[in-house]
Amino acid sequence: MSLNGFVKTIQNIMRVDNGINGDAQRIEQMTWLLFLKVYDTKEEDWEFHNPNYVSIIPEELRWRNWAVDNKDGESMTGEELLDFVNNKLFPTLKNLEITKNTPIKQAIVKAVFEDSNQYMKDGIQLRKVINVIDGINFDDHKEKHAFGEIYETVLKDLQSAGNAGEFYTPRAVTDFMVQMIKPKLGEKIADFACGTGGFLTSALKELEKQVKTAEDKRLYDESVFGIEKKPLPYLLAITNMLIHDIDSPQIIHGNSLERNVREYKDHEKFDVILMNPPYGGTENEIVKSNFPADLRSSETADLFMSVIMYRLKKNGRAAVIIPDGFLFGTDGAKTELKKKLLNEFNLHTIIRLPKTVFAPYTSITTNILFFDNGSKTDKVWFYRVDLPEGYKAFSKTRPMQLDHFKDAISWWENRVEIKDTDIDTFKAKSYTVEELVNRDYDFDLCGYPTFEEEVLSPEETIRQFHERRNALNAKIDKRIKQIEELLGIKK
Repeated sequence: MSLNGFVKTIQNIMRVDNGINGDAQRIEQMTWLLFLKVYDTKEEDWEFHNPNYVSIIPEELRWRNWAVDNKDGESMTGEELLDFVNNKLFPTLKNLEITKNTPIKQAIVKAVFEDSNQYMKDGIQLRKVINVIDGINFDDHKEKHAFGEIYETVLKDLQSAGNAGEFYTPRAVTDFMVQMIKPKLGEKIADFACGTGGFLTSALKELEKQVKTAEDKRLYDESVFGIEKKPLPYLLAITNMLIHDIDSPQIIHGNSLERNVREYKDHEKFDVILMNPPYGGTENEIVKSNFPADLRSSETADLFMSVIMYRLKKNGRAAVIIPDGFLFGTDGAKTELKKKLLNEFNLHTIIRLPKTVFAPYTSITTNILFFDNGSKTDKVWFYRVDLPEGYKAFSKTRPMQLDHFKDAISWWENRVEIKDTDIDTFKAKSYTVEELVNRDYDFDLCGYPTFEEEVLSPEETIRQFHERRNALNAKIDKRIKQIEELLGIKK
């Protein structure tokens, strides 16, 4: 089949069905069907290499035995198909018996279906969707790789499905971060809020180039680990891993913040951590108690920064997307996190990203922190990625591309100070730890010069006002305390 219109074709079919309301449900419906198709293809491969392989899925529920339309008039459709899916397929897969000895590649079937839903009410339309998905030939190497690109379309479409957009990081950004980190076969790579698995698949793309032997393939299979809290992106991530030939995906359905960070052992740490942590959210007091008192925060991104630092191996490397609020914030937790980064890690680079990288889904300005666990920080390089010539902003139709990082990639290998023309600011510059400490840990450096007033939404205006006000209040409080100490005033 032609893959170009794959997503659109399925979405158009589903729009006829009264059981589905909105893109989020359409994508979820599509994804569990995709998972079963992909899983069946993987099982054919496992059976070929192991004649004694036994599927965890009962024989009549395997994709090949109910979904394939042989064009003989015998395939299920209409009410019969709906009854089968609703009353046999889903209840059985949700309640598969799993033991501690069940292989991961089989246990994931139950994990996937525990939180999946069957929304469609029209059995004829469901049959049409199944036939489209069954037309993908995952045995064909070229078509499978082409489908990997099509799968990107599914993930991008999440951005228009309400809050689901938080699960997707633009591929240009993940690829840039991976290229700078340079993962190697044999290293363990993690994302503790992995969403649909974008960072992990970018890493796998780099590792795949290094696979030469059967042992290399084994290392490739065991290289990535992810945790995802929400059901839909978890399902997408599992399917994404199978498509990328990870037979036993190490993707956990859970909340990375629900473990005491001080309890992690060496074998639970990683060589490489790549993340875009959720930000703007809040966690309850029970979750905060999993962190040292000085690192407790109401901001999820701050808590994930702690998790990353506690789970990064000695000599490990990390690249993390973080909002501007972390850079200029001077409240207790943010300051302590930045102190920890400077004193216990080598925070060598901060890349300032254009504001519209995630447009039009959020206007929050973000940055990439690169650090390793080899030594304490000596100096921090800041580099600003500007909008390409001819762009006023990135958008859904004109997204950021990896090529837009080419100047940053060149600079990375030959770091020099770059001064802005006509104004007394810098595009790239290094700052010593002492200079950053003297700024009260305000890392808002090499930012974007403001030439015109930007019109923000009311919500974004209020959010930015609160962040700036909190930062200024903290600075004022600190100065007042210093003055009182100089004057000998005691409270």
